[in-house]
Amino acid sequence: MSKKVGIVQFPGTNCDYDTESAFQQIGCETEFLWYKDSEIPKDIDLVVLPGGFSYGDYLRSGAIASSSPILSKIDEFTKDGGKVLGICNGFQILLESGFLPGAMKRNDNLHFISKHHYLKVENCDNPFLSDMKKGDIVKIPIAHAEGNYYIDEVGASDLRKNKQILLTYCDENGNELNPNGSVDSIAGICNIERNIFGLMPHPERAMEEILGSDDGVKMLEGFLN
Repeated sequence: MSKKVGIVQFPGTNCDYDTESAFQQIGCETEFLWYKDSEIPKDIDLVVLPGGFSYGDYLRSGAIASSSPILSKIDEFTKDGGKVLGICNGFQILLESGFLPGAMKRNDNLHFISKHHYLKVENCDNPFLSDMKKGDIVKIPIAHAEGNYYIDEVGASDLRKNKQILLTYCDENGNELNPNGSVDSIAGICNIERNIFGLMPHPERAMEEILGSDDGVKMLEGFLN
């Protein structure tokens, strides 16, 4: 049986159809969910908060979206064991709403960054990266102005201890190469229960080699297991 993915749309979301196409490519059924929805359909296996400037990134990126009605339903969904993936702005929303620890700041260079960048898999004992191996290097596009992940040393220590750091920025050989100033070069994390995932890079834009990389396929396919 194929998995069903619910993709949440907020005012300003612009990666919703890219995300739909990516999950359909790997055989998933998809359904769009509106930010004002009062429930999540019972047959949804994964909820995705896609990238793309919710509410125009006013205040802080993801801040306004984090108070949307559907977030309380996502909370219920995750407490029942449902899986959630936040990509770029979706990651920012998960941070702003407290689903994941930490916060986002402006990139160190204060500029919007848009390019392919290498990532290293730090932990794969989770559904998101279950088809990959620790130490794998993937090339995934990044596109953000507020992608500088911050957490204090106590919080960072907890992430390391609990193996919640999933992806870090690196070069093609796996050496640290931090594009935005993130603490510990963090590109993606999960919660302790390993059913909520957030990352700044865009795996849904890395689905075809002709477009620069198909490394996103293996990442998203982890949710099919």
